Amino acid sequence: MLQIQYLRENTREAIERLQIKNVFDAESRVEEILLLDNNRRELQHKADTIKAESNAIAKEIGKLFKEGKTVEANEKKQRTAELKVQEKELDEQLLLAEKELNEKLISLPNTPHISVPKGKTADDNEVVASFGEIPTLHEGAVPHWDLCSKYDIVDFELGNKITGAGFPVYKGKGAALQRALITFFLNSAVAEGFLEIQPPLMINEASGLGTGQLPDKEGQMYQIPADGFYMIPTAEVPVTNIYRNVIVQETQFPIKHVAYSACFRREAGSYGKDVRGLNRLHQFDKVEIVVVEHPDKSYETLETMKDYVAGLLTKLKLPFRIVKLCGGDISFTSAMTYDFEVWSAAQQKWLEVSSVSNFETFQANRMKLRFKDKDGKTRLAHTLNGSALALPRIVASILENYQTPDGIMIPEVLQPIVGFDKIG
Repeated sequence: MLQIQYLRENTREAIERLQIKNVFDAESRVEEILLLDNNRRELQHKADTIKAESNAIAKEIGKLFKEGKTVEANEKKQRTAELKVQEKELDEQLLLAEKELNEKLISLPNTPHISVPKGKTADDNEVVASFGEIPTLHEGAVPHWDLCSKYDIVDFELGNKITGAGFPVYKGKGAALQRALITFFLNSAVAEGFLEIQPPLMINEASGLGTGQLPDKEGQMYQIPADGFYMIPTAEVPVTNIYRNVIVQETQFPIKHVAYSACFRREAGSYGKDVRGLNRLHQFDKVEIVVVEHPDKSYETLETMKDYVAGLLTKLKLPFRIVKLCGGDISFTSAMTYDFEVWSAAQQKWLEVSSVSNFETFQANRMKLRFKDKDGKTRLAHTLNGSALALPRIVASILENYQTPDGIMIPEVLQPIVGFDKIG
């Protein structure tokens, strides 16, 4: 959530940055919020004035009674009774004004960083780096869904029977490959100083609001209405919410966590060829890295996180590219995002496997995640997170890029973990 002070003091800058997102009339939205804030401040001023007068009269009443001026004291008491009625009315108006202001603020997206390119769709994203050579497959190479069926390692029909489309069943060496990737990603993060967390797979509404899934992505999450819970769309949500309503020490930065979890997304509106096989699922596994950082160092940390994810893909020897998202493609909560896309040799297209984002103070303001600086001033921290990595499309790319006429080779870095060097 953007800070109202920032919108008041940097109105034109906020509007210009929000306009980069191309999703609404930023100027009218910001002006509406500032008008609501002006109204709230006027009500607060009136309420404070009345309370000050009421307190001053209370002191006078005591003095008048001591002096034996009962009539005057009773007149003052009548005035305080009138003020209490006004104070109650103003408090009610103030409560409504604060609620309306908060609802408008919480529905306003984050402002993109100044370096975020302008654009409306993914076609306008900026490719910042490419790594690895795109493999040339043998004649007769097939997409991963055919490989899954051929080697009986992922069963989509069985998942459809048990639950529905988008809930595959991993079997045999397919399940072992999945487990090996999770272990590889977790071990790599721990070696880099991330503290491993095993979070709950369900969150409450406050947690969803804290990291910005609510109200923006409510329709994309699975809900448990009887308990008021939501299935997590990513481990980012419960892990970041560890620090909701917490004041950390400046000396703790950077606070680095890694978590493996199953993730659940309704993916409403998804259809067609892009959802075949492992391309888009309702349940999938992911290893997530989360960092709470000092505001002065968060963009340096974002680059470090970007390099870390690039290192994982390099070790897997998968061809990939790094893309800086444009304003129209960046998420509701993010100030700046790098996407990582791995080449799918059989499908002949790039598949997104990770997003690494800096949210600046957007999540911290919602969660009241603060720190005390060296001068003793309480400030909002910055939060960052990234997929390191999401498994379905990594698995898809390994199956397709590593396929041979005699089977699917296993990336060398995974062989000691998985215990075999080939599927088939």
